[in-house]
Amino acid sequence: MAGDITSNEDQIARLRKRAEISPGRPLVMLNINRYHSAIEFPDGETYRAYMAAIQHSVEAVGGSILWRAEVEGSVVGDLDGFHEVLAVWYPTHDAFLALPTADGAKEMFGYRRTCVETAHIVELSDFSNPSV
Repeated sequence: MAGDITSNEDQIARLRKRAEISPGRPLVMLNINRYHSAIEFPDGETYRAYMAAIQHSVEAVGGSILWRAEVEGSVVGDLDGFHEVLAVWYPTHDAFLALPTADGAKEMFGYRRTCVETAHIVELSDFSNPSV
């Protein structure tokens, strides 16, 4: 749905359950973002401040940004108009769930509301043992 930028209660409950079932299991959150034009992606000052705030908060919970890439277009499905994909690694589901209270999170989520028009965030599990 256009304008979605936060998880709903069912999604958070599912993540909490995963944290209980698989403690210590790492994950990657694949973030697919469409930004408001006013932030001047990818060179605008507000966008750069948002990326710095993400890095700070993610690192505060023990995670790391694996990579960021600009979206060139869709081959299957409709992601036209989306700007960027970020892969963010977290050591556990609990670390991801701690993000809203992490050091710098208030600033990061403030920038998120300013910058992100629509987001899809997809959970990818167990990157400690990838299979072919």
